[in-house]
Amino acid sequence: MQQISGTLWIVATPIGNLADLAPRAADILATVDVIAAEDTRHTARLLTHLGIDTPRLSLHEHNEADRVPQLVGRLARGENIALVSDAGTPLISDPGYRLVAGVREAGHVVQTVPGPCAAIAALSVAGLPTDRFVFEGFLPARPANRRTRLAELADESRTLVCYESSHRICATADDLGAVLGTRPITLARELTKRYEQSVTLGAERLPEWLAADSNRQRGEFVLVIAGAPTRPAAAAGEISLDALLEELLPLAGTKKASTIAARLTGVAKKTAYARALALSE
Repeated sequence: MQQISGTLWIVATPIGNLADLAPRAADILATVDVIAAEDTRHTARLLTHLGIDTPRLSLHEHNEADRVPQLVGRLARGENIALVSDAGTPLISDPGYRLVAGVREAGHVVQTVPGPCAAIAALSVAGLPTDRFVFEGFLPARPANRRTRLAELADESRTLVCYESSHRICATADDLGAVLGTRPITLARELTKRYEQSVTLGAERLPEWLAADSNRQRGEFVLVIAGAPTRPAAAAGEISLDALLEELLPLAGTKKASTIAARLTGVAKKTAYARALALSE
């Protein structure tokens, strides 16, 4: 396969099933001068499977800024470089945007070899609206920050896509149930792998579903969350949930303020309480 000298290729790799690698992706990985990989040892397993021995160097969140001048210099000398992440499409919740920005600024060619992406794969099987969606990446790791972010996203009308890890999925499920109540969520895990599984249920039922089988708590997770129902435009004189809580919180405790706000605005008590906590913090 003939390549233009001095090209950076953004190459999508399998998220599980190695048969999902595109033939064009294999050709690029075999013929570039070097592969910039998030984890060279992880990528080595894929390359061994393909019988490819292209040299590799690491590019991850801790060294990306330092790597950019080095890789741009190699492109300037006419070399071709492939960027891969551990799995899926590079730059989607993975390193790489600093490199792409630096390569473009230097005037070199950037091309893509599209392929697997966990977020898109989960959207395709969720059965939730996909005409408009928001990719949130990983939610905050700290519980308070995560609850605050979920409260901020509670009124988002577009379908929401998040990633989550196995060691935080149960805590995140608890927070989703508290903030979103009966809002439908599709949980997809281990996509394209042997134990692939997906389920759609109300947010408040997610913790119980996970607890029923410890195997459900393993693997890599994508959460596809239904958008908030569209509410009628506020009539003149109506007040928003946040504005009402900001008036009530100095006068009453978080629980009482949220109970009153929920009754006056018509939002779910759990949503009002989560937003009250966020505003208090």
